[in-house]
Amino acid sequence: MLKVNTHQLPESSWSSPKGKFVGTGKQVSEALGRDPSSTDLNKRHPFDVEILRIPPGKSPYLYHSHSAQWEFYHVISGTGKVRHKDGMTDIEPGDAFIFQPGEPHQLINNEAQDLVVYVVADNPIGESSHYPDSDKWVVRSPQRKIIRSEDLDYFDGEE
Repeated sequence: MLKVNTHQLPESSWSSPKGKFVGTGKQVSEALGRDPSSTDLNKRHPFDVEILRIPPGKSPYLYHSHSAQWEFYHVISGTGKVRHKDGMTDIEPGDAFIFQPGEPHQLINNEAQDLVVYVVADNPIGESSHYPDSDKWVVRSPQRKIIRSEDLDYFDGEE
């Protein structure tokens, strides 16, 4: 059995060029041996687990939907909002929610303390994503490309 203590895992951080999109994550599945670039399901793992921390006033990702991926969220601490196709929903510790393929979503921390969320996603091979606000697509086969009709930067049209 492989075991890790999530309190001891390092956080990886990201930020958009202008700082509108910011987050940190502890990659639990990768610490447990997941190889995200492998097509071997024994190495890839059937799901991915991340502990996502969103600082006050930020969103970690663009408003997006997945072509094949399911995402499950469980709020650990802090409060915020989830933007989805029907509007906005407040979230607080203990709330759990799921997005199926094709459902656009975005987490937003509009409060004064960090928002911490467990994220569990399956790992479909050949996954793509759509960004409704800027009408872009990310295609991950054979390599990750952000496109409209030409290659684009991930944050193009968002900040």
